[in-house]
Amino acid sequence: MKKFFSEFKEFISRGNVMDLAIGVIIGGAFSAIITALTNNILMPIINWVLLQLTGGEGLNEIFTFLDKQFVLDEAGNPTNVIDLANSIYIDWGAFITAIINFILIALVLFLIIKAIMQLKGIGKNKYGETITKDEYKKMIKEGKTKEEIAKIDSERVAQKKAEEEAKAAEAAANTTEALLKDIRDLLKNQK
Repeated sequence: MKKFFSEFKEFISRGNVMDLAIGVIIGGAFSAIITALTNNILMPIINWVLLQLTGGEGLNEIFTFLDKQFVLDEAGNPTNVIDLANSIYIDWGAFITAIINFILIALVLFLIIKAIMQLKGIGKNKYGETITKDEYKKMIKEGKTKEEIAKIDSERVAQKKAEEEAKAAEAAANTTEALLKDIRDLLKNQK
């Protein structure tokens, strides 16, 4: 179970995974704002302008030359012409709701990211990754500042990481050498 959580922590800590997830979620929420703006605010304004330009007749006068492309009703009038008189209602509520949804989604994402960042901090004490409480107190008594202590801690972490990388490189080199020796021995035996 401990391995599962460490693997999950490693997966979620990857910057590209979190960036992609945030981008998709924020993009979807922002798309809803743009849709609400165009459908509920801009289109009614455009429809009102067109209604004023056509003298209240809708698009019938503008598209008379397209009558053949419209489906005609029994009286011979086009049936799928936009009724501008009924489509000039500006729905501010839908737009404001989309903005509130966006803000709430951003807030939830912020809280999730904050929790993940705290999860990444599990295993660290409040003095740093390598500094114990007693060592911290001793350094403070010696007159070192918190910044100096943090620098010492980060240098120790970097040194530890370099040692681990060197061990891994050495193990890989030993493995490579062993494989090459095995291949050489196999080739000698084939001759």
